[in-house]
Amino acid sequence: MGKLWSKMTQKKDPKEYQQKDAHLLQVLGVRDFLALGVGTIVSTSIFTLPGIVAAQHAGPAVVLSFLAAAIVAGLVAFAYAEMSSALPFAGSAYSWINVVFGEGFGWIAGWALIAEYFIAVAFVASGLSANLQGLLEPLGFKLPAQLSAAFGSNGGMIDVIAILVIVIVAFLLSRGTSNAAQVENLLVILKVAAILVFIVVGATAIKFSNYQPFIPPHKVNPDGTSFGGWQGIYAGISSIFLSYIGFDSIAANAAEAKDPAKTMPRGILGSLLIAVALFSGVSLVLVGMFHYTNYTGNAEPVGWALRHAGHPIVATVVQAIAVIGMFTALIGMTLAGSRLLYSFGRDKLLPSWLGELDQRNLPNHALILLSIVAIFLGAVFPFSFLSQLVSAGTLIAFMFVTLGIYKLRPREGKDLPVPGFKMPLYPVLPAVAFIGALLVFLGLDHMAKLVTGIWFIFGVLVYIFYGMHATDQED
Repeated sequence: MGKLWSKMTQKKDPKEYQQKDAHLLQVLGVRDFLALGVGTIVSTSIFTLPGIVAAQHAGPAVVLSFLAAAIVAGLVAFAYAEMSSALPFAGSAYSWINVVFGEGFGWIAGWALIAEYFIAVAFVASGLSANLQGLLEPLGFKLPAQLSAAFGSNGGMIDVIAILVIVIVAFLLSRGTSNAAQVENLLVILKVAAILVFIVVGATAIKFSNYQPFIPPHKVNPDGTSFGGWQGIYAGISSIFLSYIGFDSIAANAAEAKDPAKTMPRGILGSLLIAVALFSGVSLVLVGMFHYTNYTGNAEPVGWALRHAGHPIVATVVQAIAVIGMFTALIGMTLAGSRLLYSFGRDKLLPSWLGELDQRNLPNHALILLSIVAIFLGAVFPFSFLSQLVSAGTLIAFMFVTLGIYKLRPREGKDLPVPGFKMPLYPVLPAVAFIGALLVFLGLDHMAKLVTGIWFIFGVLVYIFYGMHATDQED
């Protein structure tokens, strides 16, 4: 037991990470990180969750759920900005926690993020497939049922479109991050433009009577969840929070940033600010166009609202660009997830070939493994199952990072550099951010928490029987 605790608290030397990551090309600037962040955060969720959460939990007050979730995400983003500025290494929370808490705690944080990225890549690919098929079906393009959905879902055996989009993104990223960033920048501009078109056109159909009462009276839904009152707003926060987790994908690529002390904070905080504004705008317009009860069970509320307000052409254009927007999220999640797996291989906690770079100095072994696992999940498991699991692992990593500020701050200017950004109101704000992330986690679906617990038990066993012994040999 003493040896296990000693290994868990053995801190990594940041100079070792600098040396190992030195071969990664530093080609990403603020604009690239803003595009990665907005492309990942403003994704599937913005076109689906505002209507769904309004109907199930919050009514017109869905915007308050989005704002409250954004406040928690913003507090965590402050911690991420300071960490990534002081410790610009691949792997984000995994690498940071290794430096400030030790190897075992870094493993736990990284294991949580591995689950997020495996599931998130599959989740977005599955959602993109469903939306693309819905868009193409009126044009006469329809795949056989066996090839159009995950196993056991609507007569499906395998989702070939989900497989195809993951392969396309993997090929694009295997050619280099600068090429991927150029594609991402262009697609994000299109997506933001489509969202702004919806807000402007939809605003002309707002009826202020749809906002009354803004916070409906509380009641319990048939499934036991809350609707209305502060309880409904809180239930909405836990459902919505997955919308904001994408800023971790920026931090995971810190080793490939130009001037990371400035680039990382601006990319993380800037992309989150843009996302909050867009989510709030869509939420307010959507519940103003039609009474929130119209969005019950509606998987495409934005397109539905535009069509029923007399704008079918705008609805088609916005939905088409929404599919493109999901492609940008897939790029961001795949890029970040492959860098996290590379970090595990770099540190020998998983097989060392994951930490090897190819002739272009790219971690393509890690990219291939991530893509294979995501293809399996996205092609076989249905979208609704994947959606329940995305947030849990990330929130655990978020809690580690907020507490990590207390270990980081005393070392800044000593054995660690002074970061270009510091979390304000220290030491109060890191604790508030931790409590906020914990409260959101406690509000998650019971099944999501159960599966997360099983994943962590498996992860601890992998560390005890493989990871800690592999690093012993390295030492």
